[in-house]
Amino acid sequence: MKRTFIKDLKEKLDQTVTVQGWLQTLRDQKSMQFLIIRDHTGLVQAAHWKKGNPELAELISTIGTESSLTLTGKVVANEVVKLGGLELQLESVKIENNAPMPLPFEPNSDNLPEQDFRLDWRYLDLRRERNRKIFEIQTTAEQAMREWWLANGYIEMHSPKIVGAPSEGGAELFTLPYFETTAYLAQSPQFYKQMAMAAGFEKVFEIGPVFRADPSFTSRHMTEFTGVDMEISWINSHEDVMVAMEHWLAHVYQKVHDKHADEIKDLFDVDFTVPALPFPRLTMAEAYQILKTQGYKLPPERKGDLDPGAERALGAYVKQTCGSDFVFVKDWPVAVRAFYHMRHADNPGLTMSFDLLGKGLEITTGAQREHRVEVLTAQALDKGLSLEPLKDYFDFFRYGCPPHGGLGLGLSRLLMIMLDLPNIREAVYLFRGPNRLTP
Repeated sequence: MKRTFIKDLKEKLDQTVTVQGWLQTLRDQKSMQFLIIRDHTGLVQAAHWKKGNPELAELISTIGTESSLTLTGKVVANEVVKLGGLELQLESVKIENNAPMPLPFEPNSDNLPEQDFRLDWRYLDLRRERNRKIFEIQTTAEQAMREWWLANGYIEMHSPKIVGAPSEGGAELFTLPYFETTAYLAQSPQFYKQMAMAAGFEKVFEIGPVFRADPSFTSRHMTEFTGVDMEISWINSHEDVMVAMEHWLAHVYQKVHDKHADEIKDLFDVDFTVPALPFPRLTMAEAYQILKTQGYKLPPERKGDLDPGAERALGAYVKQTCGSDFVFVKDWPVAVRAFYHMRHADNPGLTMSFDLLGKGLEITTGAQREHRVEVLTAQALDKGLSLEPLKDYFDFFRYGCPPHGGLGLGLSRLLMIMLDLPNIREAVYLFRGPNRLTP
């Protein structure tokens, strides 16, 4: 018999159907057995009268919570049942895989263990509706990203993740033996996005893995994450990149809102809204002045930069004064930006770069890139970099590379701010950090 999803049972009243899912709860009473069954579309109560089929009753009594089952029965209306006012009157049960008791933890319990323990049993943790919904929302968001890109003439690219030279100035690299030499796991597709600009692609995007050997144990860092990148040619300044980004992101939010706003309110208690355009913009100098008036003091080692506390303070200020969850902080000092960021002609101490903060969390870094090979070479030397490993990169700009710029966004950080998640470990399918390589 063809499977019926639980969400469709209301259309099958007085019909015999087959349902497949997991046992969430078993109430084994004196004369009746009630099973709460869950599939990815919802919950249903299945009922069985023990005297009607003692052998089936005995089988049901052996089923452990979270076992996977195939059930057949008749769908009947029952106003007493809170789960949709209907129930399944059982005729047969097939145990596909019986879960031995006790479980490491019950994913739908109100008393969950600490997150790090749940990460050890991530597949069980992902059985919670709230967790599964995160990845349904992620799917909608990625589809919307591609919709906007394709509607606006972008080409999708897939850059190599084993590279011969670092793309972010040499920091935070994973190295690996590569035959007779040493290779690295890519920190970003940065160099290859720029190669696409030199190749005349004009607009490209990529969604793919990014690796950072960052020994951070914060709620927002990972050693492997999904990066979302885009790059565009023939720009006048980094403002063109910011405009493209805010329109792209507003489209993503609109699609997520249209499909998931009610679910987001129910499961995450978030009133999901589409951001108004344009996003507020602050120069780094303006941001520092605001922090000063707010009484926030940056640690000395973060001079020219923003630490997480400063990002939160700026996010709160912009929300209070502008009503926006987003703010671009632009024109960062040369000292804290990559060598390939273009510098202002009238103020060479500043780069034509930006970060996008969402609810006080940095989710994006972008810039206009330096496309003149002689200037790029001088900036690399100014940063103390060796030119030999960058030779192939410099060659991208020797034969007519146009002015261009782009950005990189962390997909899991975007989900964090969309859903007000407290920890990035919730927003990634399997977390990788300095002390976690399993499961």
